[in-house]
Amino acid sequence: MKKFTYSILLMLVALSAVIGLSITNTYVLKNNPENLEVTVYNSNLGVIKELRTQYLNTGTNHLLYEGVASKIDPTSVKIKSINGNVEIIEQNYRYDLISKSKILQRYIGKNITAYQTYGDKKEIVEGTLLSYSNNQLVLKTREGIKLFSSDDLDLQELPEGLITVPTLDWQIYTEEEKTHNLEMSYMTSGMSWKADYVATINKDDTKLDFNGWVTVTNNAGTTFKNTSLKLVAGDVNRVTTPRGYSDNTVYAEKSSGGGSSFEEENLFEYYMYTLQRRTTLNNNEQKQISFIDSENINVEKEFVYENNRWYGSNKKINVMLNFDNTKINNLGIPLPKGTIKIFKKDNEGKLQFIGEDGIDHTPKDETLRLLVGQAFDIVGERTQVDYNKLAGWYEYKWKVTLKNHKDENIEVTVLENTGGDWEIVNENYPHTKESNYKLKWKIPVTANSESNLEYTIRYKRW
Repeated sequence: MKKFTYSILLMLVALSAVIGLSITNTYVLKNNPENLEVTVYNSNLGVIKELRTQYLNTGTNHLLYEGVASKIDPTSVKIKSINGNVEIIEQNYRYDLISKSKILQRYIGKNITAYQTYGDKKEIVEGTLLSYSNNQLVLKTREGIKLFSSDDLDLQELPEGLITVPTLDWQIYTEEEKTHNLEMSYMTSGMSWKADYVATINKDDTKLDFNGWVTVTNNAGTTFKNTSLKLVAGDVNRVTTPRGYSDNTVYAEKSSGGGSSFEEENLFEYYMYTLQRRTTLNNNEQKQISFIDSENINVEKEFVYENNRWYGSNKKINVMLNFDNTKINNLGIPLPKGTIKIFKKDNEGKLQFIGEDGIDHTPKDETLRLLVGQAFDIVGERTQVDYNKLAGWYEYKWKVTLKNHKDENIEVTVLENTGGDWEIVNENYPHTKESNYKLKWKIPVTANSESNLEYTIRYKRW
């Protein structure tokens, strides 16, 4: 079948209109597509793909797609026939939705019928609508100017141009008179998703159970029924910042049966998660779906005391939980960005919240380090013991005192943030160089006692 260029199409349409052979046929797409797929991104973006069947006559057809997402990006719309050839001559996005105010504004200068109430009786009054404001009508009648409430009126018909739902209005040309299989896609704002995790740690802080949920938000302005759902994790660049959205109703769906309800795959430099069943995304709703459920994950509890090069004492000791995202550790899947809430059972066996932390998009085989909170029974204090100005160097001597008020032995990781040209000239515990900007010591502290880390560091003078 010969493919017409856009300019030739316009010439043909104009010519057929002149000689009276073109008949524009108006069709409204069916409410439910043959197949629907929704892909949701982290960045307030959804991509909608639909397959619909529609009979089209030869020549120009007027096709209406009612109920499209109200936050659609009209510039992203794409339509093609997979069993033929169609060309879009013109597209209009109609979003002037019907409302009392818009109806009355279009009746200004026209005759309307209103009702004037006297007790239990109503008197019919006809006149020309002069203005409408704050629910008040001003009518010019035979008796003069009268005021009425906009609740007491009768309109003969809906003004032209107003619609009840957002609508895409296409002028489509085709050479083939038949039922076309139309493949359509568009982008919309008002859609987003995020991951949330729950970790439950065991009694001795060596194992945890890990559950993950995705929360999909649909504020796009329409409902997507019985759709295939795909979620893309990653930082996708956008030219403009999409409109925000608000949180609404939350609806939770639990995964039905073992394993993850999502299947992941690479997509360019991102990850895509496909729900292994169809679902419905109602407008103005949040839907939660379980996507990971793992048990007996090995975890390490770490006490961390972190110093800053230019500052002195800081008594807080951070408590970290570290675990490997590996298959051998009962995980080993790409984890989308989200928040992990951590729980532990008390002596009565009831779960208690002990902290939370956020994670970035984390590939498999990486280590997660979660900041749970700050230790109650462990205290650190950093003191500058000495300072010397040498030829070409500044020399600092520091002492870090770690006090353990627990009834068990512990180990504290001491971190020193540094920079520039430096060297350690003396220390009573060996350090590990994490980078040029961070040093690390592992300091054992026995129960109900204290340990001291002492080190001398030199910085090159500029």
